[in-house]
Amino acid sequence: MKRHSLLFTFFALITLLSNQLFANGKAKELYWEDLIPKGYSSSPVEGQAAHNENSEANWVQPDLNAPIVKELNNTMVTLPGFVVPLEGDDQVITEFLLVPYFGACIHVPPPPPNQIVHVTFKDGVPIESLYDAISVTGKMKTESWEGELAKVGYRIEGVGVAPFDL
Repeated sequence: MKRHSLLFTFFALITLLSNQLFANGKAKELYWEDLIPKGYSSSPVEGQAAHNENSEANWVQPDLNAPIVKELNNTMVTLPGFVVPLEGDDQVITEFLLVPYFGACIHVPPPPPNQIVHVTFKDGVPIESLYDAISVTGKMKTESWEGELAKVGYRIEGVGVAPFDL
């Protein structure tokens, strides 16, 4: 019970920090469509099964060269999404992918690089449930990153995380 109380206090402080950064005009509130350059359109079946949802052979590969919005570089942002953990332990997570929907990067294929953000927290943050959406605040970089699960078009150096209400 004490751990739960500490986590609640931690999330409350992080939420306050994130809200204050946003209120002071220091964090730009983004949504996933903001990470796609205006005028760029992708295939309507990108990231979806072309014929049969149960067959990986029918999955259409995303555009691995999907463009990014370069103007977002070095911008303090807040972005909601779901966590795909990369590094951490049972207490805190220090590195993860932030994705627009639950299960992205776990199922084949992953979203295009402009729809995945590589997030790092120097000291780590607790993530109670991977099923719940969160909102990440931090400095966005328009730098690519590639790992086993996906190729990424953006990175965020995290300073805050809070639950996100859909």
